[in-house]
Amino acid sequence: MSAESNMSATQDPGPVTGDDVLEAVALTLAALRPARDADWDVLAGSLEWTCWETGEHLADDLFGYAAQIGSPHPMADAYVPFGGQRRRPEGPVNTITADKSAGPAGLLQVIEACGGLLAAVARVTPGSARGEHVFGASDPEGFAAMGVIETLVHAHDMTSGLGLDFVPPADLCARTLHRLFPDAPEGAEPWAALLWLTGRGELPGRERVVGKWRWYGAPRAT
Repeated sequence: MSAESNMSATQDPGPVTGDDVLEAVALTLAALRPARDADWDVLAGSLEWTCWETGEHLADDLFGYAAQIGSPHPMADAYVPFGGQRRRPEGPVNTITADKSAGPAGLLQVIEACGGLLAAVARVTPGSARGEHVFGASDPEGFAAMGVIETLVHAHDMTSGLGLDFVPPADLCARTLHRLFPDAPEGAEPWAALLWLTGRGELPGRERVVGKWRWYGAPRAT
């Protein structure tokens, strides 16, 4: 299924699960593998980070979301106090990094491993659990959805920088939009809406999102 299906960003497409995290990561790895011999020190799309730094940031997000909700006693008002560092002043602060001597193939393995951690945690953590996030305390489904969003948009960033194509399935995008973006534009194609909401794309008749953007991680009312 392509992002060009008839599914809109505002239909109820069902919950986000650990399987969605694994799908998003698998799609990302498949899109990036053809560039394993490329220069990953080029900028990732419109970001100030390189493709390598963006890949590490993605792995760090997936790991961090798993850790934030995966403790037997998750903290709904604080972050797990991991340390972090930057590779260069303009780069992201990461707890998780990849050994550069392993090359891009090694970085992809790190992303895959961290995605597996988040998927596993999302599957086994009770839905009543809450973990802290800057956009509001969230539940396991919310952290899984955050992992999907981060994976898809950073796949877009990295493939843009490396000259590759990336178009994820509409249903995967729609489930994640429904969970985290209650203000998603009605009638828009899910992938186009996701890129627009995260400041990475255009939508006809709407001003481009510039500067800060956010999602809403609070559990949806049932």
